[in-house]
Amino acid sequence: MSTDRGAAVRAYLGALQDELCAAFAAADGTREFVRDPWERSSADTLSGNGVTAVLEDGALFERGGVALSDVQGSKLPPAATARNPHLAGRSYRAMGVSVVMHPRSPQVPTSHMNVRFFSAGDVWWFGGGFDLTPYLPYEEDALLWHRAAAAACAPFHPGLYARMRQTCDEYFFLRHRGEARGIGGLFYDDLNAETPEFGMPWERCFELMRAVGAQYLAAYRQIVQARRALPYGERERHYQLYRRGRYVEFNLVFDRGTLFGLQSGGRTDAILMSMPPAVAWAYRSPDAQLDARLLPLLTTQRGRDWLGGSSGATATGT
Repeated sequence: MSTDRGAAVRAYLGALQDELCAAFAAADGTREFVRDPWERSSADTLSGNGVTAVLEDGALFERGGVALSDVQGSKLPPAATARNPHLAGRSYRAMGVSVVMHPRSPQVPTSHMNVRFFSAGDVWWFGGGFDLTPYLPYEEDALLWHRAAAAACAPFHPGLYARMRQTCDEYFFLRHRGEARGIGGLFYDDLNAETPEFGMPWERCFELMRAVGAQYLAAYRQIVQARRALPYGERERHYQLYRRGRYVEFNLVFDRGTLFGLQSGGRTDAILMSMPPAVAWAYRSPDAQLDARLLPLLTTQRGRDWLGGSSGATATGT
């Protein structure tokens, strides 16, 4: 990978972090992101730098994290080589921005977005995507979200959204429970010029990274604005805390980004900033009626044609 390419991606990721922090702090109106710059010495097996930006205890966002990292290592960890065994033992550079926003209100869904770039010698690839985790679901939010996902993919290949949506559905799935983490979106990994059917030159892959970042912010900001003032009570709040436990399960058991960070010796607190700030654990669900609204969505959404659905305001939440 050329130095110029790495510098271009790093510059974009820094600008994206700034844009996201400014937008979400403005939406919250009561808290700013606290930025924690960090650097690791080149004497370590893992070296690099970044900025972990965290907003906590806001009026809108109970916790929000926007993390920028740019690290280099002498040996790819197992989370990276499991899908690319031919790269085992190679040195690498990995950079990206990862976002998780946990709103205080159960009416507003949790959102996640990640864009990343890896290089290992002469091999490079892009990855990323975004997904949405509602607690009191609204069908029109899911439609908006998937239309944004389709818009991010449209300039690149007519079948790209369908493939990345399918990959997202398969990835963000709690297999031991038989339910999705949320209503999906986009997810892709190992995208480069050699990717079967969807391979693109470096410049086009970089354009897709920027499209994912832009569509995520626009769609989530619109959903937050529509839901933030809706009323809720202790019943809905307790259910939200219970359902957040599923988010923790996924991140600790399945999430490759979490595993990559921990296996590569990354900063533990920054890696785990994606966890919700408050969770209620229970042996059984505290609310069968709210389950009846949410669970059918999570157990059937993987095969649902969101782009062909109604755009009307058919709320399935309270």
